[in-house]
Amino acid sequence: MTIAGLLGRKIGMTTYYYDDGTAESVTAVEVGPCTVTQVKTRARDGYEAVQIGFLPARKLNQAESGHQSRSGGKFSHLQEFVVDDLAEFEVGQELKADIFEAGESIKVIGVSKGRGFAGVVRRWNFSGGPKTHGQSDRHRSPGSIGAGTSPGRVWPGTKMSGHYGVDRKTIRGLRVVAADVEKNVVLVRGPIPGAKNGIVRIEKQKI
Repeated sequence: MTIAGLLGRKIGMTTYYYDDGTAESVTAVEVGPCTVTQVKTRARDGYEAVQIGFLPARKLNQAESGHQSRSGGKFSHLQEFVVDDLAEFEVGQELKADIFEAGESIKVIGVSKGRGFAGVVRRWNFSGGPKTHGQSDRHRSPGSIGAGTSPGRVWPGTKMSGHYGVDRKTIRGLRVVAADVEKNVVLVRGPIPGAKNGIVRIEKQKI
């Protein structure tokens, strides 16, 4: 059974120790169980994919509840994944961490932490103004934002202060360090986007 990935919940970071004593920083992700809520076929939907649900929902409207009724559960997160063979999947089927193997290359998609209104130094890594020669209030200023005569305005897209974070981020080239099938936890090398308990999408990456 081959599916492109699963939905997961970021637990947090920890340290993983190998048998030879070396240590590595990893992120623990709870990747299931996910339940198949819909199997999309080329004849009916125009493409082939499997829709899965993750985490129980506290409240659904009538349309959402009716759509998920055949799966036997109510889920707060639904997403589609590509599969190799639709015949291996059916509505109501549970998918767990055993689809991932140690050493496997993956990519993780998540929403970065929200950091509110931020200045250009924090948001765009600007250097700020000079720290000497009478500069008492320009240490974290953006500096010039454009010429006066031409174009006589600020170009759209100029990097300025503003809302920082809550962006969809994709981290490629990550590796599965270990997978605990009983607890449905996957250990991913390094950090991944999002805060603790944030929802992430883990996909197998072809090298």
